[in-house]
Amino acid sequence: QVQLVESGGGLVQAGGSLRLSCAASGRTFSIAWFRQAPGKEREFVASSSGINRYYADSVKGRLTISRDNAKNTVDLQMNSLKPEDTAVYYCAAGRKAATLPREYDYWGQGTQVTVSS
Repeated sequence: QVQLVESGGGLVQAGGSLRLSCAASGRTFSIAWFRQAPGKEREFVASSSGINRYYADSVKGRLTISRDNAKNTVDLQMNSLKPEDTAVYYCAAGRKAATLPREYDYWGQGTQVTVSS
């Protein structure tokens, strides 16, 4: 069993930055960030899988995922934020690199990110 705890969400103006952090209680191959806006499906944002990093096209160049194996944390640095980035952001852990929510076994409780225009 892996427990995930997210932190770092909040309210920011468009063009601003936020840094999310996910602390994991155990080791997994892949840790990803997903997000879900009201009335929309949960969507993939970024993942750290082994030595590889993957990003959704909508966030490339603005969001950066980083992993600290010593601390067992995965951070998501979010720059140049847009109102359409507003969502609940979830940390997820799984056994392989994947972009679908069903491929992940463990989930955090989520943290709200709100970007005002």
